[in-house]
Amino acid sequence: MRLSPSLFFTTNCEPALAFYEQCGLGRATILLRWGDSGMPVRTEAMRGKVLHARFEGPGVLFHASDNDDAEPMKGSALMLEFDDMGTMRELFDRMASGGRITVPLARQYWGTSFGMLVDAFGVQWMFSGQ
Repeated sequence: MRLSPSLFFTTNCEPALAFYEQCGLGRATILLRWGDSGMPVRTEAMRGKVLHARFEGPGVLFHASDNDDAEPMKGSALMLEFDDMGTMRELFDRMASGGRITVPLARQYWGTSFGMLVDAFGVQWMFSGQ
C-alpha cells in the first residue's frame, strides 16, 4: 500500500504544477486535459483545464486536477522531510514566494528544524529536517 495525495484546484492546477517544477520539487509526468482525446467535459469552462496530472520528483509523488467545485485546501498539509538542511532552506524559500509563511523555518524545541507555509495556490506544506 502507498499513500498518494491528490490536490484539487479550481482552475489553476497547471500554473501550480509549473510553480512546483520551477521550485525544483519535480515535474508532471502525466497531464490529461478536460476535452482532449475524447476526455469528457463537465462544463465548457473546464475544457482544456487539467483533468488528471501525476507529479513526481525525488521522494515526491502526488496527483492533481482542476475541479470547478473543489473545496478550498485546508485541514491538511503535505510534509517534506529532509536530510540536507541547505536543500530544505532553499526549497522552503522558493515555495514561500507569493504565499505566506505560517511557521518560520527554525530549530524547534523538539530538536529538529521545522517550518510551515501556504503556497501561492493555497496548498499547505510542512518542512522537517534533522
